Amino acid sequence: MPNTLRERALRLLARREYARSELARKLLATSGEAAPVLNALLDELSAEGLLSDQRYCETRVALRGRKFGDARLAGELRAQGLAGDLVEATLAAGEDEVSRARRLWQRRFAGQSPTTADPADNARQVRFLAARGFSSETIRRVLRGNREDD
Repeated sequence: MPNTLRERALRLLARREYARSELARKLLATSGEAAPVLNALLDELSAEGLLSDQRYCETRVALRGRKFGDARLAGELRAQGLAGDLVEATLAAGEDEVSRARRLWQRRFAGQSPTTADPADNARQVRFLAARGFSSETIRRVLRGNREDD
């Protein structure tokens, strides 16, 4: 296994976390190495604890969870080739989706009431949260306000 491939992988991992499949695609595109050599390197990095899908998943949820709902996060993580059960477990262990949505709503619509009489304003708030991947149940709970929390 050439050292240059390992060095490139370590340089990439030094910048940020990568999912195994994402790092494999990136290294394959730049190196042209055979798949068995690349898989051996990825196995080695995983065994050393330098490459972890679990850690990548947790990091992405922590960073992107401030702006996006569970549906959007799950879609992004699955698109990176992560297993569905890993994604679901990480999302379940993270912060509650309703509190994230409420905090995002408060930042965007500061000073407005969640239960507005204007249907156009209400629709705009719903679209704002829905576009960020929050579920309809979460949106309903946020816009319902503090009348009957959780």
